[in-house]
Amino acid sequence: MLDRSQAPSRSRGAPTQPLDRYAFRRLVRDASRALGQAGLSSPESDARALAEFVVGRPLVMIDGVGADDVARFLGLVEQRSSRVPLQHLTGRMWFRGLELVCRPGVFIVRPETEVVAGAAIEAALKAAPPSQRPAVVDLCAGSGAIAAAVAVEVPAARVVAVEIDDAAAGLARENCERLAPGRVEVVRGDATAEGSLTGLDGAVDVVVSNPPYVPAGAVEDAETEQHDPDLALYGGGVDGLAVPRAVVGRAAVLLRQGGTLVMEHDPGQGAALRGAALEAGFRSAATGQDLAGRDRYLRAVR
Repeated sequence: MLDRSQAPSRSRGAPTQPLDRYAFRRLVRDASRALGQAGLSSPESDARALAEFVVGRPLVMIDGVGADDVARFLGLVEQRSSRVPLQHLTGRMWFRGLELVCRPGVFIVRPETEVVAGAAIEAALKAAPPSQRPAVVDLCAGSGAIAAAVAVEVPAARVVAVEIDDAAAGLARENCERLAPGRVEVVRGDATAEGSLTGLDGAVDVVVSNPPYVPAGAVEDAETEQHDPDLALYGGGVDGLAVPRAVVGRAAVLLRQGGTLVMEHDPGQGAALRGAALEAGFRSAATGQDLAGRDRYLRAVR
């Protein structure tokens, strides 16, 4: 367990002591063990991330840590042990090499979505010669992670991101403007509603989406259930497919002939969404896998 002798105690009034580099590294090791005992899947990396966040530099470059920073580190470890997301504690998350702002109330982007974004980026790069600007629309944009990655990796693209939630749309604007200034238009609106994107019907090269798709009652862990918003998780209906099916229908209207839809989904939804795409008029539909080999996204060509 974590040695709480280093922690502040309000009852005793005992101050936390400053630590030299060796003592602090031992404290970080103790913290990783405590996080592992709390059931976290990546205790060592979480403890290191919290330590480096508090001190503001890599652990190997830390010479010594003041009492206030020791107390702050211990407090963050305690919160992480109670399953407060690491991204909420640090206020940042990483996506395809980009550092994004993260806030409570907005969905925390997952590593598997990097593969989805990569498929959309590949489609955008193939959509038009360098002299033209491929049009990419991100439906259910959340924090703006996918839209920002597309704008950075396909700098010629015109990117439009649609998000219904006020807080998420505001964060998407902040992230996209910081990472790709002036290259992403964020629209607050219903991604599945007709008329939400004036002038883009039949003119889009790539539609990408990470919509809410979790089936009812199927959230995998307590951390997700407690801290990610239901609006970003549950796809509607017992099978979670109400929103994904609506996204397929909206994409069919937005895309030009030959345009591509890339949409993340639950591993068990591949067959249903391939069928939905073919019914909506797509000429081909296939399922792509994430890095763990699980069915993860629909790739359909209009």
